[in-house]
Amino acid sequence: MIKAIIVDDEPYSCEALDALLNRYCPQVKVAGICYSGKEALEEIKEQKPDLLFLDIEMPQMNGFELLQKIQNPDFDLIFTTSYDQYAIKAIRFSALDYLLKPIDRDELQSAVNKVTERKQPPLTQQLELLLQKIQTPARSINKVAMPTLEGLNMITVDTIISCASDSNYTVIFLKNKQKIVVSRTLKDVEEILEDYSFVRIHHSYMVNINEINKYVKGEGGYVVMSDGSTIDVSRSRKDLLLKTLLPSKE
Repeated sequence: MIKAIIVDDEPYSCEALDALLNRYCPQVKVAGICYSGKEALEEIKEQKPDLLFLDIEMPQMNGFELLQKIQNPDFDLIFTTSYDQYAIKAIRFSALDYLLKPIDRDELQSAVNKVTERKQPPLTQQLELLLQKIQTPARSINKVAMPTLEGLNMITVDTIISCASDSNYTVIFLKNKQKIVVSRTLKDVEEILEDYSFVRIHHSYMVNINEINKYVKGEGGYVVMSDGSTIDVSRSRKDLLLKTLLPSKE
């Protein structure tokens, strides 16, 4: 049984999530509902939950500020939020889970199942990465958290040469000749890395602009990467690549 605490300043949202969990996630027992960050700090200390459903936008103390006040958190974490593009980007960046309000039953079950299957709660390093991403300019953080079947890899962004789609997974090729298979689609990885020097050059490939050694012309052409690999450029993405590579005339 998973002991959970719901933290949200909106009573209706709390009641709705509690009802969904009761009906569709019998493995979860809601041990407490908190309507503020301050209340949650006491409840977390007392209940020692396995899982926290945490709203982001709350008065006085938002979800991120609450996390900053918890030393050595040892629970799983699922954010609940209305659409906030920057917050969601930061959550994805750190490989944590979130649910958009109004919460969908299937997405809730999927998130809870991930908690059930996970061997350990989120790493402290993940939470540190999340809070850094929220507080500082995007490019000043040079690591991303990428989930794999074995666990979580913290990858230095500028060591990535290219990324290739493999169905619902993505293969990331690194400078040290290592390759990592991550449990994210290429579209997900593209969104995580969009603040950095990456460009999608093909339906199945994304490359680090700084690691392109040569572009060879053709219908779409192809690029030669720093590791010697060659990757085709799709005809529809050729102009975007050239615009990115060539300096502006303005």
